[in-house]
Amino acid sequence: MIRSVITGTGHGVPDKIMTNFDLEKIVETNDEWIHSRTGIRERRVCAEDELASDLSIKAANEAIAAAGITAADLDFVIVATVSGDFVFPSVACLVQDKIGAQCAAFDLGAACAGFIYSLSVADGLIRSGQAKHILVVGVDTLTKYVDWSDRSTCVLFGDAAGAAVISATEDTDRGVLETVLFSDGSGGFHISMLSGRTKYPPFMPLEEQESPYLYMNGSETYRFAVNALGDACSKVLEKAGMTAADVSLFVPHQANVRIIESAAKKIGLDSDKIFLNIEKYGNTSAGSIPLALFEAERDGRLKPGDIVLTVGFGAGLVWGANLIRW
Repeated sequence: MIRSVITGTGHGVPDKIMTNFDLEKIVETNDEWIHSRTGIRERRVCAEDELASDLSIKAANEAIAAAGITAADLDFVIVATVSGDFVFPSVACLVQDKIGAQCAAFDLGAACAGFIYSLSVADGLIRSGQAKHILVVGVDTLTKYVDWSDRSTCVLFGDAAGAAVISATEDTDRGVLETVLFSDGSGGFHISMLSGRTKYPPFMPLEEQESPYLYMNGSETYRFAVNALGDACSKVLEKAGMTAADVSLFVPHQANVRIIESAAKKIGLDSDKIFLNIEKYGNTSAGSIPLALFEAERDGRLKPGDIVLTVGFGAGLVWGANLIRW
């Protein structure tokens, strides 16, 4: 049996750090208010000329080196993002070119669940025999789309990329075990950014355009997220014939510490099994889970053979979970 094993991870984050105290100077908020409600202390913010592809290339090169392969060995580059450099070309094609790969490349848009979806696609390609090595990158630069005068959104988001090389491996029990994926488009407008595409193109008269900023209905998003995370975790564990007791580490999308703790409690997961880095990065959308996996492995919290439960939710609405034997 061929399994899809994560053989290398990497990360790419901007140098600029914006703390809650920095935000106090530009919007009516304070550190205590932000941290108590979200768990966030600071976030990384791209420079004006720093793009999703820049962060992705850093993460990609690190993951490839960690996997012990070269870019020439890759069969696919998949980049999960909703904030690419351009409408087209895709970020994946830019990364493929800059790292020196000669393979298929495409973007996947599933917002904050982008890595969950992309890992599932990569797993399918490997199990079907279409690929031996796939680079999966999750990246978003949503600080470029927030209204810095809107404290309901500007305090939440940061910029980052995380990457993983997924390799076909025989005679092993490691790899992606199970995945569940879901969507509910009826709630799509609870998290949205409507301008800049065909309905509200950038050349439309200003008085007819939608807001160019990211919008989020906080109360509806919170309600959806708590239910979605717990439900996806329960279903992927059930599909694998496992329980929360089998999980070595829980690596959720880092959106809000209250949501994460509620989801863990719902499935009966001990708090010491939760990996959190939201305090220093905020919500980095598709970059969130692969960045957390990179840090968990680097810090010794993930070792070969560990059972890792990842879960994500985001605009669409979409959500899902992966169960991985590291």
